[in-house]
Amino acid sequence: MSKIINSDAVTINRSQADVYAFISDFNNFGHLMPEQVVNYQSQTDSCSFEIKGLATLGLRIIEKFPYSKVTMKGEGKLPFDFTFIYSSHIVNETSAEIILTIDADMNPFMAMMAASPLQNFVNMLAARLKEVMESIA
Repeated sequence: MSKIINSDAVTINRSQADVYAFISDFNNFGHLMPEQVVNYQSQTDSCSFEIKGLATLGLRIIEKFPYSKVTMKGEGKLPFDFTFIYSSHIVNETSAEIILTIDADMNPFMAMMAASPLQNFVNMLAARLKEVMESIA
């Protein structure tokens, strides 16, 4: 059963192309991770990291649509299969609105337990993306 979890929409005061360039390279993605994430390792199209006390996860970019969408697939020993999607649209020349989405294939019990933490995670990542992008000169 598929469970879709969307972040709140966030407007970033950077061009859509700038945000896309940042998010489509996992070497930048580590700046977005919370303190519970350790052992972050990356290449341009893939990354792996450990969530303290839980599991080691990986992500691989499987699809890019400049400048509006990046689709990433979870890898490794995962409790459920998931896809992580970055999507954006232009607000104006210097701003883009973004939404982060997790599309997870999990049973109803797992969905009930995981929905709130996953919602918090995507909202935190979206807010952190705004903070990081707006601090880059």
